[in-house]
Amino acid sequence: MENFNKRDSKEQDIVYSHSIKAGKRIYYLDVKKNKHGEMYIALTESKKIVKGFDENAQVSFEKHKIFIYPEDFSKFEEGFSDVLSFIRREDPETEERNKQRVAESEAKKLASSFTMEEFE
Repeated sequence: MENFNKRDSKEQDIVYSHSIKAGKRIYYLDVKKNKHGEMYIALTESKKIVKGFDENAQVSFEKHKIFIYPEDFSKFEEGFSDVLSFIRREDPETEERNKQRVAESEAKKLASSFTMEEFE
């Protein structure tokens, strides 16, 4: 996960951003200000799409945005918390499976970053 204040000059209205890398997806939680100086949240899912193979592969990103306005923060927080609690209550193994997947993914990344020469 990564925190930073502004992604680039194109997005001057972003006052804070938190990104979450999740496989082929990246989730951005951006705090923005409207023209009246009021802050709101822009939630963006960016999914990497690869078409073709090898040197013919074309990479693009599919993006979906949701805006959460201040008057809805409490309701959104309550609803999100309720949904997470339900999942944890009804399927407690979900978090364990996800932790295992993350650990396996990190182990694969680490293993692939070494060359055979480094093991000699």
